[in-house]
Amino acid sequence: MTTSLTLIPEWEKQDAVILSWPHPETDWHEMLAEIDDCYKDISATIVRFENLIILTPEPQRVSGLIKSIEQKEHSIKIIEIPTNDTWIRDYGPLAFRDNKRKLYLSDFTFNGWGMKFPADKDNRVTRKLFSRRIFNPNIKLCNRLEYVLEGGSVESDGLGTILSTKHCLFEENRNAGIDHKVLLKSISEKLGANRLLLLEHGLLEGDDTDGHVDTLARFLTSDTIAYTCCEDKKDAHFMELQQMEKELKQMVDYKGEPYKLVPLPLPEPIYAKDGHRLPTTYANFLFVNGAILFPVYGVKEDKPAAERLQAAINMPVIPVNCRPLIEQHGSLHCATMQIPQGFINFNQI
Repeated sequence: MTTSLTLIPEWEKQDAVILSWPHPETDWHEMLAEIDDCYKDISATIVRFENLIILTPEPQRVSGLIKSIEQKEHSIKIIEIPTNDTWIRDYGPLAFRDNKRKLYLSDFTFNGWGMKFPADKDNRVTRKLFSRRIFNPNIKLCNRLEYVLEGGSVESDGLGTILSTKHCLFEENRNAGIDHKVLLKSISEKLGANRLLLLEHGLLEGDDTDGHVDTLARFLTSDTIAYTCCEDKKDAHFMELQQMEKELKQMVDYKGEPYKLVPLPLPEPIYAKDGHRLPTTYANFLFVNGAILFPVYGVKEDKPAAERLQAAINMPVIPVNCRPLIEQHGSLHCATMQIPQGFINFNQI
């Protein structure tokens, strides 16, 4: 029997969530106190549902910040590790299972979203975590460093379907010199995909990632996709997101049936101090054990968007204030990485 890997879907039971804490050497330095408070809120919410691992080059400072967080059934562990930035989703380990139920982690190259930002430290994080032996001894690390790939650029249905975007996968500074057909074949093999669904539309203003799918369309279940929609014809995103919606309606699930679609409204425009629009999205939610943590921004669309998601899923949808996060063009899913059950011996950290 040929070993076939499957990227584990995010709704499966988890051992922990990983956060990479902001520090003065990141782009957060001008608003460090505000983003510290945001990460404290995120941490306190996660630990209500499962264990949390925090990566930071400043363990003493972070320990002081989180000491007031109540830890009952679940715990927080801090690992000292150097980082360039906080977006662990894109440089953290991707978790796989094969057809014999064996577990694997894959480490792809992270190059700062197409060499836009420094990434030398972030690109080593997965290997450093593995060398610290935080993962169970039966876990194998697969070296995929010949390819540039970010965790936020791929969505898995757990059954061999990967959803991604052409803008990101084919961006010239990620896998330069590789023919597109060869790249798609290779990426599909490394991700264990027997189907690779690629969106051509959906870029958000202010997005640094060249169209990460986790800002646009997310698997809620293997046959249901929640996606960013625009209902305001005057919004600059209207035509682009209408085209993306048409693409999603034409896609079929693993059974050959149209996906059930859950439209999440695009939040009203929020602008940075310099006037550029920030890439706010409700698609950037996070699965935790027994709940979905839902990014909100203090705008009128927060409540109806959460209600739409709640109507589509049989678990609590918990709002988390992510207004500070979008100042650096990310949100809740971008800032977190879940590790499925069976990978971590939490007591040894």
